[in-house]
Amino acid sequence: MSVVENASAGARPIESSKPAIVWGPIFGGALASTGIALILLLLGSGVGLTMVSPWSGQSSSATTVGITAAIWLVVVQWLSSAIGGYLTGRLRTKWVEVHSDEVFFRDTAHGFLSWALATVFVAGFLASSLTSLTSASANAAGQVAQTAVSAGASAASARYTDSTAYFTDALLRPAKAADRARSDDGAAAAEISRILLQSAASGPLPDGDKSYIATIISARTGLSETDARNRVDAVLKQIDDAKSAAKEAADKARKTGATTALVGSLSLLVGAFIASAASALGGRQRDEEEDLLIDTRVRRP
Repeated sequence: MSVVENASAGARPIESSKPAIVWGPIFGGALASTGIALILLLLGSGVGLTMVSPWSGQSSSATTVGITAAIWLVVVQWLSSAIGGYLTGRLRTKWVEVHSDEVFFRDTAHGFLSWALATVFVAGFLASSLTSLTSASANAAGQVAQTAVSAGASAASARYTDSTAYFTDALLRPAKAADRARSDDGAAAAEISRILLQSAASGPLPDGDKSYIATIISARTGLSETDARNRVDAVLKQIDDAKSAAKEAADKARKTGATTALVGSLSLLVGAFIASAASALGGRQRDEEEDLLIDTRVRRP
C-alpha cells in the first residue's frame, strides 16, 4: 500500500527521519567562501596600494580608486558566494524519496545559509581586526589624553578670548581709524584678523566693520576708499567661496557614503542569490552524477 493510500485510509503518513538541514556542507561552503573572500580582499588591497603614490602625478585619482575598490568588492562578494554555494550543494548527501521541488528548495536554502554564515564570519573578522587596531592605538592615545584635554581647554579659551576681544575692539575703536593704522600697524592687523574670525564664525560682516577695515586698508596702502572697499569685498568673497567649498566637500562625502551603502547592500543581496543558485546547481549535478553511477552499476554485467 502506498503512502497516499495509507493517508486516505486514515493511517499515519510516513515521514523521513533525516533532517532537512545538513550543517556539514553549510559550514564547509561558508568556510570556503570566507577563505576565498579574505584572499581576494588581500589581493585587492595589494593592487590598490599600487594605484596610490605620495608623489605628485604618479597616483590615480580618488574617483578612480573609489570606483575600482567598489567594483572589486562586488567581484569578491559574488565570486566567493558562487564558490561557497556550489560546494554546499555538491557536498550534501542525497535526499531519498523527496520530491524534486523540495530538493531544489532545500538546496537553495542551504546555499543561502552558507552565504549568511560566511558573511557573519567575514564581518566578525573585519570587526576583530578593527578592534585590534583600535586597542593597539589606545595606549598611545592614552599617553596624550591629558595633553589633548589641556589643548582642547586652551583652544576653547582661545575661541572665547577671540570672541570677547572682538567686542572689546568694537568698544575701543578709535574715531579716526586711519591715524591708528599709520601709528600702530601691528595692532590694526591683529584687530582686522579678529574681525574676520568673528565674521567667519557668526555670519556676514556688518557694514560698519567693512567701512572700518576699508579705512585702515586705505591708510596703509594708499588706496582710495572705494578701492579699499572693493578689496574688502573681494577677500570676503574668497572666504565665502572657501565655506561653500567645504560644504560641497561634506555633501560629496555624504553622497559617497550613501552610494557605498546602497551598492554594498545590493551586492550582498545579489551574493545571496548567487549562493542559492550555485547551491541548487551543485546539488542537482551531485544527484545526476550519483544517478548516472547507479545506472552504470546496474547495467554492468
